[in-house]
Amino acid sequence: MGMACIRFLEPQSSRSIRPHRPTFSLGASAAYLLGHVMLHIVRHGRTEHNASGLLLGRIDPPLDDLGRDQAVALAAAIGPVDRVITSPLLRTRQTAEAFGVEPTVDDRWIELDYGDFDGVPLASVEPEIWQQWRSDAEFAPPGGESLRQLGQRVSEALSDLDRADESDLTTVVVTHVSPIKAAVCWALGVDDLVSWRLWVATASITSIAVGGGVRAMHGFNDIAHLRTAGLADR
Repeated sequence: MGMACIRFLEPQSSRSIRPHRPTFSLGASAAYLLGHVMLHIVRHGRTEHNASGLLLGRIDPPLDDLGRDQAVALAAAIGPVDRVITSPLLRTRQTAEAFGVEPTVDDRWIELDYGDFDGVPLASVEPEIWQQWRSDAEFAPPGGESLRQLGQRVSEALSDLDRADESDLTTVVVTHVSPIKAAVCWALGVDDLVSWRLWVATASITSIAVGGGVRAMHGFNDIAHLRTAGLADR
């Protein structure tokens, strides 16, 4: 369903948000050449929970000051887009606003449900549980969601975009780390557990061309725009 653009919250510091010149082009030209829909699947900007190293699932903090600047740099790097899809959580909706296109909220792009582990340091997860989590795609944290369940809903969302009208050539999906990993597994046709071998930075760009059953990776975890602007989180 459609919704009005979400306004940024007032910054907690006096630092302003400054657009910068795009460092590379990820526009529609490549999609025209391929005749497919180009999906730019991006992670939201940083939050204080991210900066503190906490597992961040369904809890809903806003972007921090760096995250707001990252969102502007992200939108400038990608350039004009035809459609923006976002997770329902605040941090993704705030990031989506930077693109200047009324976003569509799709719940299937929400972050993995970490259950009892949501908002806690990763180091506090017991080693035995951590090992099971990394080796069994059916394992779900207490009260949470498994990688298999995540992969199923993300695959459904991607399949819908794969069948979409090709007039929407450039689409941005603003989502979270785990759905981005699931999208890469879908594109490559590999098991959901491969996601544990992937690193996805805040405000990074992962690009996949889809259409007619074709899935082609064009880029993964690109943060050149953040490095150029001095906004890379790590």
